[in-house]
Amino acid sequence: MKSLKTCWSVGWRVALCVLLLLWIFHTIFLNQGRLWSQQNGMQWEQMSRDQQWHLAWSNGPRELWHTLYSVHPGALLLSVILFGLALWLGVVRWRMVLAVQGLDLSLLRATRISLVAQFFNSFLLGSTGGDLIKAFYAARETHHKKTEAVTTVFVDRLLGLWAMLLFAGVMMVPNSQMLLQHHDLAAAALVVLAMLVALTFVLIVAFWGGVSKRFPRARHYLRRLPKGELLERSLDSCRQFGKEKMFLLKAVALSLVANIVLVLQISVLGGGLDQSISFTALLVIVPIITCISALPITPNGLGVREQLFVRMLAVIAIPGTAALSLSLLASAEGLFWSLIGGVVYFGVREKEHLSEVTHETMAENN
Repeated sequence: MKSLKTCWSVGWRVALCVLLLLWIFHTIFLNQGRLWSQQNGMQWEQMSRDQQWHLAWSNGPRELWHTLYSVHPGALLLSVILFGLALWLGVVRWRMVLAVQGLDLSLLRATRISLVAQFFNSFLLGSTGGDLIKAFYAARETHHKKTEAVTTVFVDRLLGLWAMLLFAGVMMVPNSQMLLQHHDLAAAALVVLAMLVALTFVLIVAFWGGVSKRFPRARHYLRRLPKGELLERSLDSCRQFGKEKMFLLKAVALSLVANIVLVLQISVLGGGLDQSISFTALLVIVPIITCISALPITPNGLGVREQLFVRMLAVIAIPGTAALSLSLLASAEGLFWSLIGGVVYFGVREKEHLSEVTHETMAENN
């Protein structure tokens, strides 16, 4: 029964992902077909739907491949390096989170396990993801503090997302005129601001509490929940982060630097496609796309991210084919680093006991 539920949960997300990708490809290809027909003196409006679709899917894929193939190798290499730098900054932040709980992982080990987590997050669609493997690995290395280890992964995720939402919110100020002129971008910005408010509330409650003061029996009811003791212990672990003021400042500052690196990655990749993209506009567009595509709608945000790239970049007059190519190339760079994580996993899994950690994680989810 549980396996059927898991299959359904994964299946509908994969199906939605495929539908979104087909939709965006079809939309882009129709536009390419219309342009091709106009250039060749054909009357697009007088064609039947079958003729339009045939023309679109005959010319669209070729034009998309031409755009992908035309990316400058130097820009592609630099953007891959920038993506890796952003991942590495995430490793440094996770070690800072671990240190608050008295957990210690060397930079090399933390980098290895984070790359492995990147691999599993990208290639596994089931319940066994990279975050759980990170948590179990940290627990194994630190006297089996499983609750604290899971908390560090949870907090690291929340801080990274909150910093990106904050970055997007701040960057809306210099781009306010653009937001007011384009309803799609404004609607996406409102979603991001709503996420920022909600996550800010969650972090305040998690790090500083206050619920027990207003509702004295809140802890009592918490303990009565399934695995209530673990939840209470997790909350107590979160309180430690609220006490470390310098940690919060450093973690958020590091996250903001990582966000700028990701914007630079997209900017460099856009330049490699010979697209002149406003860097100021990218400072708000890229975080908006990243935040919304992070919502658990499709596997790894595939399909959602492509839709957002095409719609958001259309605001600054970037052609749909170029925007789609930019998104696909950025996704491919993420998969490249996932493959690196796969190589690390198969190369050091016995030495670092990663295979045992994976088996424990799978057993925990069954």
